[in-house]
Amino acid sequence: MNSVEVLKQAETAIAGLSDRERKRLFKKFSRGADEGIEKNNGVMGGVACIRRMRIPVWLLYRARQLGLSEGDILKSYPGLAAEDLVNAWNYAELHLDEIESQIEANEQED
Repeated sequence: MNSVEVLKQAETAIAGLSDRERKRLFKKFSRGADEGIEKNNGVMGGVACIRRMRIPVWLLYRARQLGLSEGDILKSYPGLAAEDLVNAWNYAELHLDEIESQIEANEQED
């Protein structure tokens, strides 16, 4: 299947979505995948962190895996906002192999 056919299928699929679903889809993809996330070799070993903070995305993702609610995470990190968590979840979803590898590396250190 070539890219033109794939685009036609995508357009057909999107046209079949409800207004609410289309808005949700476009909102998700209109933002940059890395919005609110930064990597800096001099900060936390270069892993993806919440912008202007030293809070790694993998740490937040792991906390959620272990059952902490978003409210619990926000209470634990008073500088975080709900939007930061949305950015972290979006980044983790798009870079899952990277995040899981960082979780594994951290847990092997203990």
